[in-house]
Amino acid sequence: MSPALRPLRQRETMPDFVGVALDERGLREKYDARPPYQRNDYLLWINKVKRDETKQKHLAQMLDELEAGNVYMGMAWAASGATS
Repeated sequence: MSPALRPLRQRETMPDFVGVALDERGLREKYDARPPYQRNDYLLWINKVKRDETKQKHLAQMLDELEAGNVYMGMAWAASGATS
């Protein structure tokens, strides 16, 4: 489907506990440096689940991936312009 015809996904809002966790771990800058689709995907992934335990598990994975810097949703990832 053409990007012009594909509806945009709703932008997710960041829950307070996610912002606090980013700040506590010193990962806000790394989060902000990720592409908008990744930031939105992470928030959707955290927001869509019902159980608090699952939200915390998803949050922990997001934080670990941001800290590692080369992982996105369990897959290898490299920022554009990054060199090995």
